Amino acid sequence: MSEETEEIEELQADIAGLLLHLVYAPLVDDQHVRGVLPAPSAVAAVRVAVGDHGECTPDRLTAYEIPLRQGDELLTAHDVVGILRSAHTGTHIYPRSRVGSTMGITLLRVDPTTFEAAPFTPDDWSFTLMKCLAYPSTEERPAVRLRGFLFMEQGPLRLYLDSEDVSGVIAADVRPGGALTALLAALPSLLGEEWRTSDGVDDPHCRYLVDLTGW
Repeated sequence: MSEETEEIEELQADIAGLLLHLVYAPLVDDQHVRGVLPAPSAVAAVRVAVGDHGECTPDRLTAYEIPLRQGDELLTAHDVVGILRSAHTGTHIYPRSRVGSTMGITLLRVDPTTFEAAPFTPDDWSFTLMKCLAYPSTEERPAVRLRGFLFMEQGPLRLYLDSEDVSGVIAADVRPGGALTALLAALPSLLGEEWRTSDGVDDPHCRYLVDLTGW
């Protein structure tokens, strides 16, 4: 793996962790983060799905694809939040070449140079501080790393994960609740159980999908 690819993967993981609180706290007005998707491997970007609180229906969500590199520099996770807030505020005209769809969700490809990033709020900084205190970083990479997430229709939560034992991004559908501690402990081995896997043909953000909704 190249150093550049590793930097992008680490940044995607940082963004997923930073945006977790915006599932519950609004991003802007009454709009919440409903998914963070690691863009397909050929794209050095992250995709963030936004919609009403609790919304899971794809055609009621909007996803913004934000490139993670600006010139020779990588954006920070905080930069991404600021650009996302600006992109989702007010009216913006996107040329046809920058409008697409993914998994039934309208996808808008953002040009960061056309937006003035919104400032990080006191609540954002407070969350960042408390998250660092509650979950101090370690020098060792975790056995399973969160690269993104998406709330799916009918209840499952799709987690985008990677690990040192399985290459690429693997999606795992889980049902929140129940024996979460046991599930988290078992995830490293479950991701590699081929009989649980299915090709993620409807999801370009992963190599394959592991169905853990019945685990």
